[in-house]
Amino acid sequence: EVQLVESGGGLVQAGGSLRLSCAASGFTGDDYAIGWFRRAPGKEREGISGISIRDGSTYYADSVKGRFTISSDNAKNTVYLQMNSLRPEDTATYYCAASTSRPIATMTRKDAGYWGDGTQVTVSS
Repeated sequence: EVQLVESGGGLVQAGGSLRLSCAASGFTGDDYAIGWFRRAPGKEREGISGISIRDGSTYYADSVKGRFTISSDNAKNTVYLQMNSLRPEDTATYYCAASTSRPIATMTRKDAGYWGDGTQVTVSS
């Protein structure tokens, strides 16, 4: 059974940093991708970053490019999202998701077959 568990959210001041983790289990092999999505109050879920576990290629949405970094520790089956220079508009619930049907860094919400429960990130001004 595939499971994804996020951790690392919290409250931080604008300009600060947080590192989110997505611990994955239940996959056989490395032919999948992990994406990070977020949903702010009153907004739709937004894809912000992704990584192909097989080849390490990455993707960033314009809204986080240059501030967030996604990485994977395949030995630990964990994907990280390092978030720097956080802004109040980054406040959201952050989810990691996995796709085996379209295992590329640019996976979308529709490609995701597995989701974590989310972790809250709040950035105060």
